Amino acid sequence: MVDATQLSSADSANWLVAPGWEALIAPFFESSAGLSLLSFLRQRLADGASVFPPKPLRALELTSPEDVRVVILGQDPYHGRGQAEGLAFSVAPGVALPPSLRNIFKELQRDLGELPPTFPHPGGSLERWARHGVLLLNTCLTVEEGQPASHSGKGWEVLTDAVIAKVSQGERPVVFMLWGAHAQSKRALIDASRHLVLCANHPSPLSALRPPVPFIGCGHFSQAKAWRESLYNSEKNEIV
Repeated sequence: MVDATQLSSADSANWLVAPGWEALIAPFFESSAGLSLLSFLRQRLADGASVFPPKPLRALELTSPEDVRVVILGQDPYHGRGQAEGLAFSVAPGVALPPSLRNIFKELQRDLGELPPTFPHPGGSLERWARHGVLLLNTCLTVEEGQPASHSGKGWEVLTDAVIAKVSQGERPVVFMLWGAHAQSKRALIDASRHLVLCANHPSPLSALRPPVPFIGCGHFSQAKAWRESLYNSEKNEIV
């Protein structure tokens, strides 16, 4: 019986993406980095490892490149069973909110005086954000149960760096929210002369209230909203 909470195969042909990403995705999985990654995933699955999420490219399935208006970068998926749903910081419906996501909602409410209209049902799923132009991209797209960063450096970063660069090179100005040192290490891929790049500490309880730029109080949501309104006066500019 297939476990719907975890990856069942390493066949990239089964991982759907929006059409606008296909010209980037297909060559990657034919490259040496992509082939090496797929070989690694097949071996880990053959060894009996539980790998999350079940759909590694879901962020690219739900948010097409031409629709991206905000990018939120994470590091790797949640490593608890049933948590990861292929979107950075998001958890599957019905799953308890992880501390980082709770702090994201806390800052959203503090900054804009609101919570996502779906909160608390379906709770921590950010699927609605993804379907409305928020690219929720982890830099590593799979992980093993109970082992954070276990798939780091196996090839995913080659693909996700290319995704970040593609968004940066697009015609549409975009807000990039880079929370924590890992996300901020990707700044060189972003053309800051065209896009709004917002940096703060990671929303984890370990850093959310610490200097140099505490996540709680950073005001990223209101800054993004004001910047987008200055560019697109006639466009609906809710951020989430």
